[in-house]
Amino acid sequence: MKTMQMLISMVAGSASAAYAAVGSHNEGAGVLTYFFIGFFALIIISQLVPAMILFFSLVKGIFSRPEKTSVKVD
Repeated sequence: MKTMQMLISMVAGSASAAYAAVGSHNEGAGVLTYFFIGFFALIIISQLVPAMILFFSLVKGIFSRPEKTSVKVD
């Protein structure tokens, strides 16, 4: 029972601190935030281009007819 009372008081105490911090955030994001997001977007896009080339060549290889080769035996 003592543990339950301690748990309830901890939860109630932390909730009041969370409500006190609601109005302390900045409005909008800074320039560095946009550079950071843009940099990682550039990395993702640059990895998508070779992935698409590889995917389309894989699909082409699966659905194309195999080449006929003739071997001459002497």
